[in-house]
Amino acid sequence: MADVLSQSQIDALLNSMQNGGDTESAPKEPKQTEKSHRKYDFYSPKKYTKDKLKMLQSIYDNYCRVATSQINGLFRVASEVEVVGVEEQRYYEFGNALNETDVITLAHVELQDNSSNPPMIFHIAPSVMGSMIDRMLGGTGTDMSVDMSYTYTDIELDLYERIIRYLVAITSDVWANYIDFKVNFERVEENPSMFQGISVDETVVIIMLKILVGEIGGAMNICIPGTLLSNIFEIIDKTKHLANKGARALMNNRDDLLENIRESKMDVMAQLGVAQLSLDDVYNLHVGDVIDLNKPQNSLISLYIEGQPWFNGQLGVHNKNVAVKIEDRILKSKNDVAV
Repeated sequence: MADVLSQSQIDALLNSMQNGGDTESAPKEPKQTEKSHRKYDFYSPKKYTKDKLKMLQSIYDNYCRVATSQINGLFRVASEVEVVGVEEQRYYEFGNALNETDVITLAHVELQDNSSNPPMIFHIAPSVMGSMIDRMLGGTGTDMSVDMSYTYTDIELDLYERIIRYLVAITSDVWANYIDFKVNFERVEENPSMFQGISVDETVVIIMLKILVGEIGGAMNICIPGTLLSNIFEIIDKTKHLANKGARALMNNRDDLLENIRESKMDVMAQLGVAQLSLDDVYNLHVGDVIDLNKPQNSLISLYIEGQPWFNGQLGVHNKNVAVKIEDRILKSKNDVAV
């Protein structure tokens, strides 16, 4: 007995005949594009949050403004310095990107806690530094045939050091809003591979800057070791905590503060009066001489607390001792001199 086709099978058969025998019953669905994700390296996890890196971005945006002013003033040329990026990586990645002929600058950082820290590292592309040196020697700074393998002469190294000192010195100023520390020029290292002050696996943060001096442009990199950066962030967080705690104490614990200083000892002085004498009169003073204080006999005397006038009082006797009875409070300070 022949099979009976359903209506859907009949429609499919007719459609296939009209399409030239194409047996596909449904059109293919478009493939979904897969999103590309950056692989995370669990061997070297990120140490600093985005907020910390944004803070460094803000600090070195200010550094760029100050550095632009320094370069403009030193070389009398329109220049521009801007932050290209802030990246966290391992030190060996930074070291491998340097050539054997590159020159790096080491800057010692002295923190408030006097901790021992590795130095900051400054590196400037030879094209930019060569243009600056050429301008210092009286040239135009534009006819440059300097590539990344350029080797500095001894004279150029001395000029290199003079220029980089200015760029190192402004580091303390741009960090001043967050932390007070000193950055001092240490030395210029002609062979980066010989520097062993930072472990190759240590996490560092690279501040990548772009410098444009006239028509010549190039890169400048500032390497901040993770040990140094962690100590800086720790001091900043601690300072903020103490500042917030101190503000709350002043607002909410005023009575407690007064209680703590209640037993403090203070000097109290009663001023009988003021007189002005010449040096000759003072030289000729003898026992029994009388000094006129220019005040009535029963007038009030001033009572000073730690050198500041607080009260007016009446001189008298209490328990056979000279005493002062407080009459009123002095609202305005007086510039009297006690004798």
